[in-house]
Amino acid sequence: MASYRIVAVSSLILRNNRFCVAPAGTCLQFQHFNDITYNRFPIIQRTKHTQTLKNEKEKFRTYIVQRYIDYVKNYTRVLEKRFPSAMRMYRIFSIGIKDFLKDLKTYIKLRIKITKNGGFSNLSRQDIELYQKMPSDMLRIAPVLILSAIPFGNYLIFPLAFLKPKKLLCSHFWSIQQKAEFSIEDLTDRLRNNKPVFRALQAKSDYIPPGETKEQWKRVLAMLGSGVHPSSQTVLACKDLFRKEPYSLANLSYSHMGHLLRMYGLRSSLFRRKKLKYRARLIFEMDKAIVREGGVENLGTDSLRNACHIRGLNSSHLTNQGMRDWLQQWIDVSQNVDSSTYSLLLHCPIFFAYNHPQNWVLIY
Repeated sequence: MASYRIVAVSSLILRNNRFCVAPAGTCLQFQHFNDITYNRFPIIQRTKHTQTLKNEKEKFRTYIVQRYIDYVKNYTRVLEKRFPSAMRMYRIFSIGIKDFLKDLKTYIKLRIKITKNGGFSNLSRQDIELYQKMPSDMLRIAPVLILSAIPFGNYLIFPLAFLKPKKLLCSHFWSIQQKAEFSIEDLTDRLRNNKPVFRALQAKSDYIPPGETKEQWKRVLAMLGSGVHPSSQTVLACKDLFRKEPYSLANLSYSHMGHLLRMYGLRSSLFRRKKLKYRARLIFEMDKAIVREGGVENLGTDSLRNACHIRGLNSSHLTNQGMRDWLQQWIDVSQNVDSSTYSLLLHCPIFFAYNHPQNWVLIY
């Protein structure tokens, strides 16, 4: 019985060994399969966790970038709240320099066009007004632009220009309120020269030879002295006096020309006669452009006010029709003027605006 049990156990051990014997590497492959089987689920869990972390990081990065973009977009508002004066000055200079450069480019093009065509016949009224205005603006803003180009110069000149905008800046950098205020101040300074010009006209009336023209001229002076204005026909009846002695540009006295220049807002420096002739030509070409574009009836409110201001009339409280009526008198005279009678055109502010109530409000 014992021997039977030994034989049975031996046969079982032999059978078991036969089952376990396999080609080389089989047990290792079986072991590797078990490792993969048992370790597969931890690897998949680790991959999912890593992907979740990447998604969170991407969301956080996107949030930070979006917040930064929003901050940059609203940065101007933040600066306006924290530094209102500095931002106001920045806005004035940034907008002003853009407008100035735009008009400067237009002015250069106009100069080329005028040189090429030899005149103003193809230019609009606005172009001629810009052409007349830009040189003084360029001269006024030049010191600020030059000093701002010096290292650290802008830290000094910009605040100073902001405090003295009328003297150091041109109209491109002025607010609407400043434009109206400075326009009235400039016109007031110009109107102070009306009386000296009128006195100069009176002083030379004795040099006119007797005749009908002298009687007409005495009537014009009497009307101006009594507080009224002559009509355009009455003024044109005295046109010959401004073609030759005593009131042609060649016969005006040095002081008379100086007051006449300041009456148009110009500096009374050297070459006064040449400067007067050039200003008369520009005004004459503006008048022709107005007629070319349909007359005073086609001018808007701003254009009418600017035209009256250039010609020496305070139009701040005038209606559009009142400005048109006044400007039409000027145009009636201008249409009968040529280069030999520019002096008559230059004295039109005396004939039509010397006693105007709106001008008297400024100087009396």
